[in-house]
Amino acid sequence: MNDQQLTWFKSSYSDGEGGDCLEVAITPRTIHLRDSKHPTGPRLALSPTTWSAFLSGELIGERR
Repeated sequence: MNDQQLTWFKSSYSDGEGGDCLEVAITPRTIHLRDSKHPTGPRLALSPTTWSAFLSGELIGERR
């Protein structure tokens, strides 16, 4: 999937200049992540299940 097909979002907590932030684009089957300082650089693509596990801390061994 290319950038023209994705809508990227940044956290409202990003710094005032818009850098130093993780950007996320969500599709039905994939959560795309990239560094806002390097939008054409490497990206991480996760399934929704893996993304949920990451957010809940299960992937780093921290259960809430």
